[in-house]
Amino acid sequence: MVTKAPRRMASAVVAASLLVLGLAACGGTTKDSAASAPPAAAPASSAPAKADPNAPIKEGLKIAFLPKQINNPYETIVDKAGIEAAAEYKGEAKEVGPSDASASSQVSYINTLTQQGHDAILIAANDANAVCGPLQQARAKGIKIVAYDSDASKDCRDLFINQANSEEIGRSQVQLLADMIDHKGEIAILSATANATNQNTWIEFMKDELTKPEYKDMKLVKVAYGDDDDQKSFQETQGLLQAYPDLKGIISPTTVGISAGARYISGSKYKGKVVLTGLGTPNQMRQFVKDKTVQKFALWNPKDLGYLASYAAAALASGQITGAEGEVLKAGKLGERTIGKDGEIILGPPFTFDAANIDQFDF
Repeated sequence: MVTKAPRRMASAVVAASLLVLGLAACGGTTKDSAASAPPAAAPASSAPAKADPNAPIKEGLKIAFLPKQINNPYETIVDKAGIEAAAEYKGEAKEVGPSDASASSQVSYINTLTQQGHDAILIAANDANAVCGPLQQARAKGIKIVAYDSDASKDCRDLFINQANSEEIGRSQVQLLADMIDHKGEIAILSATANATNQNTWIEFMKDELTKPEYKDMKLVKVAYGDDDDQKSFQETQGLLQAYPDLKGIISPTTVGISAGARYISGSKYKGKVVLTGLGTPNQMRQFVKDKTVQKFALWNPKDLGYLASYAAAALASGQITGAEGEVLKAGKLGERTIGKDGEIILGPPFTFDAANIDQFDF
């Protein structure tokens, strides 16, 4: 396991903020039995929680990061930063998770973390609904749930830490590609899993953006799914290029997908002919930018996403916030963030990387 047109994203304010940021298996119940368990209702007698903004963060908080899959390079960066943030507020943090990104693969881990009595579980959901029952059971035991990167159903978590505004991400990906193919030609999308909440939301905004008059000469011919698996994403890229010989561009809004796609294109006859863009990390994409396989791509700082999610979990578990709209989260070195509708906190705008600036970043 990302936006305004490039000209707008490269504004002085965004560039300056990103420059600073850049420098700067478990046991448990089986997946099937857990997935079939009904959601546990919250205690009926409990009164609505009330935030105390001046409450100190409790020492010794136990939190756990549950990524889409344990070997996803992007999510490894996010989770490591969140674990390091926990040390700042004297908490204990760890990362656990499945090796695949299937819809129900996270269920047994949620159950185990619940049994272990963690104060908070942070999850990048593979499927918004498949994890809902177990998360509700965890909440009924007083465990705070923070979704990050890819949201769970809003009824099953307390907060969602969104890397950037979803509409902005989706529309800007189309804008970025359109500028590079002169607003003409067939295009495709190489996504992660078919159930990934964030990917599907972004894709819907991409499709809507393409209905605008300025894209009348562009046509979306296929949405392919690489399942956030490197080899499958590589093969899906190959399949797209063989099935659509007139393809002009591919958007891959997933770090696994864009790097696998770039690796295929870089050694193929399509290099220099088919434009690839999407969401990736600078260290992952540097070689493909320098060999001109990829001109431009976008992302936010994943370290800051993990840091923000960690502080959000700590604030919830300490009673500083409840997740209500309008509350203010104090997020350490990142400053304050206001909680929006449906418990969403946005990290900030994405940034466009290219040959001129990519060496200024190391993540």
